[in-house]
Amino acid sequence: SLSTGLDLPGRFLFAILTLMTLIANLVFIEEAVYIYRKIPSCKRSIIIWVNAAAPVIATTSCIGMWIPRSTMFTDFTAAVFFAIVIHKFLLMMIKECGGQKLLLRRFENGRFKISTGPCCCCCLCLPRVRITRRTLFWMKLGTFQFAFFRPVLMFLSIVLWTNGNYSPYNLSPKGAAIWISCFIGVLTILALWPVAIMFQQVRTLLISKKIISKFALYQFILILNHLQTAIINILAMQRIIPCAPPLSSSARGAYVIQQLLIMEMFLITLISRVVYRRRYDDLEPLECTTEEDGDNKQTP
Repeated sequence: SLSTGLDLPGRFLFAILTLMTLIANLVFIEEAVYIYRKIPSCKRSIIIWVNAAAPVIATTSCIGMWIPRSTMFTDFTAAVFFAIVIHKFLLMMIKECGGQKLLLRRFENGRFKISTGPCCCCCLCLPRVRITRRTLFWMKLGTFQFAFFRPVLMFLSIVLWTNGNYSPYNLSPKGAAIWISCFIGVLTILALWPVAIMFQQVRTLLISKKIISKFALYQFILILNHLQTAIINILAMQRIIPCAPPLSSSARGAYVIQQLLIMEMFLITLISRVVYRRRYDDLEPLECTTEEDGDNKQTP
């Protein structure tokens, strides 16, 4: 453990970051209890999953900070969990519209704008796609493939790592890391695309449910957990982040990432509590009933 060689300021910093992680988890547990009591069962688990992203990443970063040798496993755990959250966020937007049946009835003559990021933001000539059960299926499949293949690739990486054939910092064409990373990058873009398409379609309808704030929090977690981590890792591999014995450049880069993520996820957890906490009793049960009995009731 790295903590045995820390001076007093280092121990104080570790204690503060650990306390922030603990508070983030307590805030999430309190919010989960509130969601369980106030939100209808048709969307309860999805919203708890989405809310859990920040405290889970903070917890894995805290474990990696205290036990540096576990960094690879904690990073993989956070990555797999967030892959599932991306799929859950798409399902949450559909549920907030009243479910798939009511969504299709609201937009039966509408079309999805597919010229959006991260895939096709520059392809403005792409035609709009009709909103049907089939297109919703393909969008769900687009996020589900990432939630399925990311754990498989992470498991393959750990197997190769234990055999000595995988190193996250070896990006040569002969190494496995570059090919697995590129494949994961393509799957990530394909998963983020349906979420962006759905958000563009429903953001006006769900503005009263703070969907823009929720999407912004989701985007912040994505950027901080992926883009920020990638940038710091590249700086560490190029030795721009200097080594500080007993830490090498790569180990010090991981150390910086974990500390930043704990602070950032702590703040996002507190903000999520404000954004997701509202009265659900007035509107949500009616929408869940409308979804179940959609054929017998008129669309609001």
